[in-house]
Amino acid sequence: MRYASRIQQMAGRRSNAWDMHIIAKEKRARGEPAILMTVGDTDFASPAPTIAAVHESLAAGRTYYTPSAGGRPMREAIARRHAHQTGQVIDADQIVVTVGAQNALLTAALCLIEPGDQVLVPEPMYLTYPGTIAAAGGVTVSVRSPGNNRFHPLIKELEAAIGPRTRAIFLATPNNPTGAIYTQEELTAIAALCQKHDLWLVSDEVYGDLIYEGRHVSPSVLPGMAARTITISSLSKSHAMAGWRLGWMIGPPELAHYAGEVAYCSTYGIPTFLQDAAVVALEQFPDGLPELRATYRRRRDRFCERMKAVPLLSCLPPEGGMFVMLDTRATGLSAYDFAMGLVVEEGVATLPADCFGESATGYLRINLGVADAEIDEAALRLARYAERVDRHRAAS
Repeated sequence: MRYASRIQQMAGRRSNAWDMHIIAKEKRARGEPAILMTVGDTDFASPAPTIAAVHESLAAGRTYYTPSAGGRPMREAIARRHAHQTGQVIDADQIVVTVGAQNALLTAALCLIEPGDQVLVPEPMYLTYPGTIAAAGGVTVSVRSPGNNRFHPLIKELEAAIGPRTRAIFLATPNNPTGAIYTQEELTAIAALCQKHDLWLVSDEVYGDLIYEGRHVSPSVLPGMAARTITISSLSKSHAMAGWRLGWMIGPPELAHYAGEVAYCSTYGIPTFLQDAAVVALEQFPDGLPELRATYRRRRDRFCERMKAVPLLSCLPPEGGMFVMLDTRATGLSAYDFAMGLVVEEGVATLPADCFGESATGYLRINLGVADAEIDEAALRLARYAERVDRHRAAS
């Protein structure tokens, strides 16, 4: 039987980066201790008021269809939050509620991209971007954001990559995996490129409430950008609600209309009782969970401070987000080989970051969404393993 060619294109470059995660899960199944610092989930529980809201909504029988683009109460709550955080007043009709941010990314791609169109993406980039773009028939063109530039975008290289088929720029600020927060100057330069070359900008801001250094700027507020920016966010990271799959996209009214049509043909809306809980989350915690942000920052500082004393390893403290990029290049091992030895010998599973793009080659992505005790224990085991690697290297 035949399958559509887009399926293979969506699969993209296959990666063995998740091997360590699988090994750690197998260790746990055998009763062996293992620390998982791979998947971007959290040890925080979802806010109690949102859980209560679901129970109340279900008890009230709110299990019927809603508009495909989302119920008005949730869209109005998102609009209020956006205005609160950015100062930009928008209408609820500019918002489409989606099944998490990933669904919003795919919807944006389907609305913007014709087969053969090119989309520029600064890398390291989130793993789903190439497949999402390919699903709409587009081609991803990656542009370096190297570690020696703090994983910030190289604007001149971004401009040089623009061609006659370039349709859009996709970016994430704060970035996953690096935690880099694009500065207003960088975003202003990118905005100028979008206007000069008539490009869309898709701004993935799911980590926008997890800021430790500098400040988050939403590109949509920059002069001339409201009409060509799609802002994407969710409750997954900021509110510890990843499994609830509650996200949204904000754009000009015409874009929102087309995105609503995509929702009509795909999700046909989000459950009413989940939207009721989302309204509670947005109203009671408009800037995310402050204790979550404070905890991640403390873990970041503690982990990176521990790594300063470890030969051959170094980390660049992230400006935002929930991950630390650990540089293993001085060990002489590939990130994959280092991570494999670490999980086999010490039971600590990390994610080799090469899969996020060439700029992340030689780094591990460390998830901060595990308990404090596991953060400390992982740092201890990392130091122990790195010392063994160092001794072996010296002896050979």
